[in-house]
Amino acid sequence: MNKKLLVILSIVLLMSFVTTAFAGQPQSNKGNKGDDFSLGIDILLEDQIDLISGKKVGLVTNPTGVDQELNSIVDLLFEHPEVDLTALYGPEHGVRGDAQAGDYVKFYIDDRTDLPVYSLYGETRKPTADMLEDVEVLLFDIQDVGTRFYTYIYTMAYVMEAAEENDIPVVVLDRPNPIGGDKVEGPVLDPEFESFVGMYPIPLRHGMTVGELAYLFNDEFGIGADLTVVKMDGWERWMHYDDLPLHWVPQSPNMPTLDTALVYPGAALIEGTNASEGRGTTRPFELIGAPYMDSTELAATLNELSLSGVTFRAASFTPAFSKHAGELTNGVQIHIDDRDQFKPVETGLHILATLQDLYPDDFEFTNPWGSFFFDNLIGNGETRQSILDGEPVEEIINSWQSSLDDFKDLRQGYILYEEHNKGRSPGSKSHPGQGDNPPSNN
Repeated sequence: MNKKLLVILSIVLLMSFVTTAFAGQPQSNKGNKGDDFSLGIDILLEDQIDLISGKKVGLVTNPTGVDQELNSIVDLLFEHPEVDLTALYGPEHGVRGDAQAGDYVKFYIDDRTDLPVYSLYGETRKPTADMLEDVEVLLFDIQDVGTRFYTYIYTMAYVMEAAEENDIPVVVLDRPNPIGGDKVEGPVLDPEFESFVGMYPIPLRHGMTVGELAYLFNDEFGIGADLTVVKMDGWERWMHYDDLPLHWVPQSPNMPTLDTALVYPGAALIEGTNASEGRGTTRPFELIGAPYMDSTELAATLNELSLSGVTFRAASFTPAFSKHAGELTNGVQIHIDDRDQFKPVETGLHILATLQDLYPDDFEFTNPWGSFFFDNLIGNGETRQSILDGEPVEEIINSWQSSLDDFKDLRQGYILYEEHNKGRSPGSKSHPGQGDNPPSNN
């Protein structure tokens, strides 16, 4: 072999080795997307600390209350020289996030800070005057999942009510809607079905951030608190959580991944039935089933519908707790193929209609408290009966389109961030600054 050919072969082998080595390296979530992104907590600490400095601060948070480096807001504020953190308040699942759905959370003293921790999912869901006696400003920092029946946004509403009643300003630190802010889907809540899984007439998938919802709740539903929202920087409506330089922190024990949040607006409707929504497995809300189902039959029937952006896989599982605990449970796993096309509420309705059609003698809506929980989840009393009557899903969806369009118009007055802008540089549209009021509906 001549020397020239040997040199060429050596270069080729070296390039192949380098390419293979780099291909095996994990790709960082930081530095390659959302480099100019900042959470509300980051903006507060860097630019707007005057909102809380020199004041006694009550903090409403849970494990999702972290900065971009995963530092807890509790520790950040407790150790900050300009902040006097005096009390902590925890929503459903608690400040540390260790309580299961629906579990009563008690008052305790935080081991790390020696601060009192008041439960807002125990004897009361609204802070009482006694709970607020040592507070001059209330701070709310919790990651939402973008679905009406996730209870953290109503904890925020109750905190705002308590703030108004006790003449205490409230500051909401904004966070992204993890399933995007450019899609709105599902029925608007009928006020007759108001509950802690739906306090206000908003749709199932509302497409808003907690800060935008705070303004909406405050102005449209008569709370009237002295409210400031600290906006994010660099979030646009098309962005999902993994489009940002953020680590996923489970919002609750049964919200382990972004895929969970994406299917949740529709799959969680299963909670109102005798079928398992996957609690007690490693894939809650992605797994749906019951012992009386035929996995292969169910997957094939659902796939024949050719629903947008989703494929169903026959799956069997044994929940460790919750419905059908310890029983072999047959059903499907929901696999998202294209989240931009996927419609979780429509998909959830098709699952329910299919279960009713295939297993009419076994499948049922449950009423454990003397009323149908499904009605509270969906937000009306008509949809359940329509499914039982075999009404096509398309007709069910059409029945709520008018009120959904009205909400979309209302929502426009409270939008704080760029509209859909995927694949383009941000436009020049102006927005309220951090802490400013949203534009008027007029």
